[in-house]
Amino acid sequence: MSSIGKLMKQAQRLQQQMAAVQASLAQKSVEAKAGGGAVTVVARCDQSIASIKILPDAVNPQDVPFLEDLVVTAVNDALRQAKEVSEKEMGAVTSGLSMPGLF
Repeated sequence: MSSIGKLMKQAQRLQQQMAAVQASLAQKSVEAKAGGGAVTVVARCDQSIASIKILPDAVNPQDVPFLEDLVVTAVNDALRQAKEVSEKEMGAVTSGLSMPGLF
């Protein structure tokens, strides 16, 4: 088999593995809290938000900006955690791959 053929076969295998990891990541989630648990965000490891929970005690009509800050903090932390999981799992698929300029 020519080296181009081997490369194409390797690329197909890699594509299948990456698709499987991406599907798996969509099923995994991480949780982040802010304000001592006043705001809880669950993010999927495909970088989507699954849910946001806000404790009723955290809702103060006179201090909406504080609640907004808590939501942003929790969302950013959840997405950061999800990205770390994603990078780790995708890295396992692409480790050792020698294709300069592609990754």
